[in-house]
Amino acid sequence: MSMIKCISPVNGEVYAERPALPLEMAKQVVAHARKAQKAWARRPLDERVNLVLAGVARLNEMVDEVVPELAWQMGRPVRYGGEFKGFNERSNYVASIAADALRPILVEDSDRFGRRIEREPHGVVFVIAPWNYPYMTAINTVAPALMAGNTVIIKHASQTILVGERMVRAFVEAGVPADVFQNVFLDHETTAALIAAKSFDFINFTGSVEGGRSIERAAAGTFTGLGLELGGKDPGYVMEDADLDAAVDTLMDGATFNSGQCCCGIERIYVHESLYDAFVEKSVAWVSNYKLGNPLDPETTLGPMAHKRFAATVREQIADALAKGAKALVDPKLFPQDDGGAYLAPQVLVDVDHSMAFMREETFGPAVGIMKVKSDSQAIELMNDCQYGLTVSLWTKDADRASRIGRDLETGTVFMNRADYLDPALCWTGVKETGRGGSLSVIGFQNLTRPKSYHLKKVTA
Repeated sequence: MSMIKCISPVNGEVYAERPALPLEMAKQVVAHARKAQKAWARRPLDERVNLVLAGVARLNEMVDEVVPELAWQMGRPVRYGGEFKGFNERSNYVASIAADALRPILVEDSDRFGRRIEREPHGVVFVIAPWNYPYMTAINTVAPALMAGNTVIIKHASQTILVGERMVRAFVEAGVPADVFQNVFLDHETTAALIAAKSFDFINFTGSVEGGRSIERAAAGTFTGLGLELGGKDPGYVMEDADLDAAVDTLMDGATFNSGQCCCGIERIYVHESLYDAFVEKSVAWVSNYKLGNPLDPETTLGPMAHKRFAATVREQIADALAKGAKALVDPKLFPQDDGGAYLAPQVLVDVDHSMAFMREETFGPAVGIMKVKSDSQAIELMNDCQYGLTVSLWTKDADRASRIGRDLETGTVFMNRADYLDPALCWTGVKETGRGGSLSVIGFQNLTRPKSYHLKKVTA
């Protein structure tokens, strides 16, 4: 039996391991979920919603377990707590809109005809969650899927192997039936076999582009619905009328928080030439104030990356950019804890351009490149010069200008004067190689259900 292991970035040792389910046992998990789904869907909506919220509340009570476990598994400093703020915000919001989002569309209710469109759950939803924000990304689908009447099977990345266990334990202890929400440990081969066998009615995956391609290949010909949130290279654009200090504070936080391992983290910044020098100077000072170290130390503000191989990718991109003429501005002597492994110092690069992978390929680390631009049109061209499109962050006092620019940008979300945030009232979606589909908002409920039309001709005298 193969083992799935979490190698802790804190010390490079195995922190947790679980046996991978053999295919036949995994099929039994799916069978239990499918058998339980109809009865779960027949429960009143408010009952399903309240049980999900009870599960959320129970998980909040596990804070003393969850926070240090996250530090050990993927390196986020304990000083930032868990992911409870976003986890709760998203859960509470989808609960508040569930009744309206799932309400039938009434076309006619007369003495002759009843015509309406209802939303019906897909059935068994498979959630493949990532390690960077393992609770928040999972709840984006888990909460609305369960509320809508689906059963859910969750599989987490090996780097955050304990998260699915914790979530399912909390929800089951709160009253969600055990077969309605289940956690599994699967290797890639078994996962692909289950998908190819049409075991699931909808699959949501958050992860790498290549991971998304693998899922699409496995699902080929099954007509299984897919929601894919994949890579990103999100840009910021600082215009001449921007609030400079606010832009520096938000964009640098967006570029480096969680060691830069954020789906919608800022990875490249374009600054109008009139603010460029001041923006760069303030940004370097901002980043230089981090304290890199053990995430279990409450004084640490920047922990290790989740795995040394992720840090190696960042170092390779930086080295390539420097070889092509870029300049690194953050003094490495400020970060003696950088060990060449998972512990990686933050960095700001200038004299960068789009011939460098650092400005076009996903970096997913605490490093950002800054380029000078002369106009909106130049900034738009550069922001679109990328195979990804999740979010962009525009900095200006002019909302009309931001809207005009936003219409020309190939992205899923346009932010003005903020960044690195998921608004649960809006659809979370991407374009190009960032993926397809959308979660949260009313549209998230629509993607986790299917329409069923009723045309009822009534008997008349």
